[in-house]
Amino acid sequence: MATTKGTEDRTEATKPGALEGVRVVEVGDRLGEYCGLVLAGLGAEVIKVEPPGGASSRQMGPFVGDTPDAERSLHFWAYNRGKRSVVLDLDTDEGRDGLRQLVGASEVLLDASPLGYLEERGLGSDRLREDDPALIVGRITPFGEKGPRKDWKATDLVHLALGGQVMNNGYDPDPKRRYDLPPIAPQLDHAYAVAGEQLAFTLIAALIRRRRTGRGQHLSCAIHEALAKNTEGDLMSWVCLRTPFHRQTCRHSAPDISIHRSIFQTKDGRWILASTRNAKLLGPFLEEYGIGDEISDGSDERSKDSRVLPGMEGGAARNMDAVEHTIRRYLFEDVPWREAQEAGLMWVPVRKPHENAYDEHWLRRGTYSDVRHPELDTTLRYPTSKWIASETAWANDRPAPQLDEDKNLRLTISPRAAERPRLTIPADETLSVHGTPWALEGVRVLDFSWMLASAGATRFLASLGADVIKVEWHKNLDPRRGGNPVGGREAREKATGPVPSQWPADLGGPVGAQYNNKNPGKRGISLNVKHPKGLELARRMVAESTVVAEGFSPGVMESWGLGYEDLRTIKSDIIYAKQSGMGTFGAYGRFRTIGPVAQAFAGTSEMSGLPDPFPPAGWGYSYLDWYGAYSFALAIISSLHHLEVTGQGQAIDASQSEVGLFMTTVPTLDYQVNGRVWQREGNRSPYATAAPEGLYRVQGEDRWIAISCQSDDDWVVLAKEAGHPEWAENSAFGTAEARHAHRVDLDRLIDEWTREHDGFDLMNRLQGAGIAAGIAQTAQDRVENDPQLRELDWLTELDATNFGRWPVAAPSVRMSDTPQHAGGRVDAGAPTYGEHNYEVYEELLGLSRDEVDDLAEQEAI
Repeated sequence: MATTKGTEDRTEATKPGALEGVRVVEVGDRLGEYCGLVLAGLGAEVIKVEPPGGASSRQMGPFVGDTPDAERSLHFWAYNRGKRSVVLDLDTDEGRDGLRQLVGASEVLLDASPLGYLEERGLGSDRLREDDPALIVGRITPFGEKGPRKDWKATDLVHLALGGQVMNNGYDPDPKRRYDLPPIAPQLDHAYAVAGEQLAFTLIAALIRRRRTGRGQHLSCAIHEALAKNTEGDLMSWVCLRTPFHRQTCRHSAPDISIHRSIFQTKDGRWILASTRNAKLLGPFLEEYGIGDEISDGSDERSKDSRVLPGMEGGAARNMDAVEHTIRRYLFEDVPWREAQEAGLMWVPVRKPHENAYDEHWLRRGTYSDVRHPELDTTLRYPTSKWIASETAWANDRPAPQLDEDKNLRLTISPRAAERPRLTIPADETLSVHGTPWALEGVRVLDFSWMLASAGATRFLASLGADVIKVEWHKNLDPRRGGNPVGGREAREKATGPVPSQWPADLGGPVGAQYNNKNPGKRGISLNVKHPKGLELARRMVAESTVVAEGFSPGVMESWGLGYEDLRTIKSDIIYAKQSGMGTFGAYGRFRTIGPVAQAFAGTSEMSGLPDPFPPAGWGYSYLDWYGAYSFALAIISSLHHLEVTGQGQAIDASQSEVGLFMTTVPTLDYQVNGRVWQREGNRSPYATAAPEGLYRVQGEDRWIAISCQSDDDWVVLAKEAGHPEWAENSAFGTAEARHAHRVDLDRLIDEWTREHDGFDLMNRLQGAGIAAGIAQTAQDRVENDPQLRELDWLTELDATNFGRWPVAAPSVRMSDTPQHAGGRVDAGAPTYGEHNYEVYEELLGLSRDEVDDLAEQEAI
């Protein structure tokens, strides 16, 4: 198994989990399973409490041999690996006493049960915490614990529609810019993973606070809210520029439809994603590996893309003709994508979900583990790790439990000892705008991260109270993406159409809308670490910090003398966390990614789209950008927990692509067990039992509604609401199995009905009848017309220097005792370049204003 430099040759097997010694009781089903999986992977003992007969997720396919069996559900295995199983009937006194006993021996209750379920049985959060003030309760619900839609029904698809994901995902429109195909949803409980990741790192922050004070708290995460702010670009584009985003094939959604293609078919019908058109990089490479087409520097191009991404600058969109001609000449296995990456081009294969399980890079990193399954007398390979750490490891040796496998646990488990708080909180600790303390009081982050996948992570630490100091140098600014509207907020609020930006979206500027949403709550300094005095300042800053975070290409920090080995000579317990495209250690350490590139390589782009012969649609809301940020935050906060418990710092080697592999577990198992390769099914999962289920047209241009019937009773109700009771009487649709067999005809009937209705009226009607349904919402819908999000205060108004007062996304998890704040300790939006130089250098290093000015004249800062 791989080790990381600085581990003193320790193997992964000898390292503890970051949450070793923490016990979690998981109640409920499916909504919380991903969060529990992550906590178990980090070393917590997760006890899954199941009802008699088992969790309903045990009945979800695919199954071993395609024979339904509660003990052989590959879905259950994927999301419950590493947990224990105890069956309790909470409708009996014995069952309720059993849950109290387990909770009394645990630090965390992860509650994914329906609203009111535990309360009706005397086991609600308030009651349990009154008896045990040290208990942390993490509550995950579809729509929140309050608000007009708190009792609405949802499925993964309905959540992804209402949350905005689907309207950012799908295929290019026709030449007249009309969308002739529906938006496309991600697959396989994607909504629950997005919310679960955010709840997981916030729970660990609450554990850190609990160790210091002895007190637990109540945490609440609404899946709808977590998703609604999870799209990369459209939200702030609408908030600040009143500019809608449009979906594109295997590319970021954008304000305009780009002419820059990025996905190309090989000779044998597979796909390659090639995202670089830069003439200086592309020309020499195609001279050697291509057919030598003429390459343009872009100066002669009449139309410009609305969003210029790394690798696109300095080249015309028509350069991709040469790329297409080249890739068409190769078989999939022969495409020289590795050589392209070495040449600085972002080329990757669009992988099937299972293929990464056999890639040398991930095997060297220990990303996958072979887990023993005694019931099959074999081992199966799972993705089990999201990063490499020098002092902690991911747990990887336990398969999902059989039903009630740990029934005797209650006979041996001991009540949790009273917490002896470590009084490390200063008496004069800083209070937030809420008048309450912070979960991460005393943590300081020296933040060299940039772009979303890394900078977004430290945003969450700032919301939890860490002092995050963003380091920039004017020759390598973090892109300000998305501009400041001409006329400011007044112009935006009066606008009835898109507002022009004061500067191009990707050419810098003081603060832009997207940058502001990725970096609120931070302090900003300028620092030139290539200057001897600047490097000395950086080293002195490290000595005053808890964490150093960075998102550069592998080797950059080391070249400056700021790698982990250098940093821990300055501060022995420093946490050094870096995130790159593929990870430093392994075969592809220098390879580059952006969101769509990472998604293609991870196998997730292939999981989204219509069946062949359509190409993969990709995840245009840029799943692995925000999701990479969540996972990087998880890496840092779990390392802070380890530091709190052991006093040890460590190095973290994380990668954007690696994060996506956790979403491929089910098809990876299906391939190993049943020999089945994932096949795209549009907006229906190939393993789904719901029918009908899909996105159907409603009145209006490019408007769609998600409908999901989970049972025969749902189908009867839907037929009645449609005014077609004869549908339910039709033998072709009488059972779920029959509806699946005739789903083309079924979808046609539903679509003919829905397209005659206003989507919002229809959604309200169906939800009122108990059917899971939701409009595929745009950013405008979410910002202006969603009463549930408004009730949850999902946006926070913050002032940003030279930008004004604007909303940014609030943290998705509510904390009862240490509420988060998007503005962090500074109660502000993103900092301008070097905004806090005087303040930070004086506070941390004792420099006077004159000394700071002198260093600036020398270009050290």
